Amino acid sequence: MTATIIDGKAVAQAIRNEVKAEIAQLRAKGLVPGLATVIVGKRPDSVSYVTSKRQTCEELGIASIGHELPETVSQEDLLALVRQLGEDPKVHGILVQLPLPKHINEEVILSAVPIDKDVDGFHPVNVGKLGMKGRQPLFAPCTPSGVVELLDRVGAQISGSRAVVLGRSNIVGMPAALLLLGRDATVTICHSKTQNLAEVTRQADILVAAIGRAKFVTADMVKPGAYVIDVGVNGVPVLNPDGTPAISEKTGKPKTKLVGDVDFDAVKEIAAAITPVPGGVGPMTIAMLMQNTVKAFRIQAGVK
Repeated sequence: MTATIIDGKAVAQAIRNEVKAEIAQLRAKGLVPGLATVIVGKRPDSVSYVTSKRQTCEELGIASIGHELPETVSQEDLLALVRQLGEDPKVHGILVQLPLPKHINEEVILSAVPIDKDVDGFHPVNVGKLGMKGRQPLFAPCTPSGVVELLDRVGAQISGSRAVVLGRSNIVGMPAALLLLGRDATVTICHSKTQNLAEVTRQADILVAAIGRAKFVTADMVKPGAYVIDVGVNGVPVLNPDGTPAISEKTGKPKTKLVGDVDFDAVKEIAAAITPVPGGVGPMTIAMLMQNTVKAFRIQAGVK
């Protein structure tokens, strides 16, 4: 059995098209959703993510308000900016790019984002409601929301299934587990201290890998017919046929390629469905962010 390849690019594009059409209707009435992005420092991955988010805003018709701060910015100054954006009626969503420098308390900054502008889903109140039975957060974190959206679109039966989440980060692992639990899956969270890991993962009808280790999940760790969602993004060297590192002619540096936390080629032969890397979960994060931004606008503007 060869797995269905879950095309995250196609699903994300469908969501973006839906959001673009919705924004066009709002703009026709003179209503413009606005997303503020705040980045501290110049981490290459963070700069890349924020640039992509701003470009997507422009493509879909969302007003993008960008703030770039030096890595040395004080917590007080960053906090003042977030509070200022929270009071700005033209800003409907606020995204503070994580991680922040070590001298800044992330919880303090995220708590300052108004709950109805927390389009990243990291405000402690939204996270708390995510973990409470019978409560619904205004927003859930974008990458875990994208994971569940992909499962829905491929027809996975979440309710009653056994789900295993590899990884317990605040950004992906924990909220993904809580979202699946909220959909009535029986959820196990695994991490570096989990004993007999393969025995646990082989019980999973749904396996979410977010552990940050290249090709960590091998075929013998996966239940035949499982739905496998690979959130990992890892750079690994490209090798020549003789096993030596391949060198880029343009840069003179070793070539690298992106792979996930799952050994894709092996696992796709036994899974029911699997996401590739790249092109799986990655495109969903920004798509869900755009969806949350329009939702935030409607909440604040009282527009159904």
